[in-house]
Amino acid sequence: MDRRKGQIAVVFVSQRSGADAQGYADAAAAMDALAAAQPGYRGIDSARDEAGLGITVSYWADEASAVAWREHPDHARIRDRGRGIWYDRYELFVTEVVRGYGWTRE
Repeated sequence: MDRRKGQIAVVFVSQRSGADAQGYADAAAAMDALAAAQPGYRGIDSARDEAGLGITVSYWADEASAVAWREHPDHARIRDRGRGIWYDRYELFVTEVVRGYGWTRE
């Protein structure tokens, strides 16, 4: 089950401001599609609670792929909008997946 072993996980923990919900939704959908088209993209998991606290983990084949995503001009533009409008705060962590497991109800 170590399907992500060796991948780079970028963990984005954010608190939404509540402003411009439709603009945020549109930008999030655009960024999901753009990220998925990038070389080295391996997937994403995301959740947000009713109070606006969210955790998004994107997975990348290697550090270079994760850095290229960070530096993509469209991503940088949306990141700046997020700081100005959509987020009260965020933290970001980058790590290598060394082990993983899962379980599914059948």
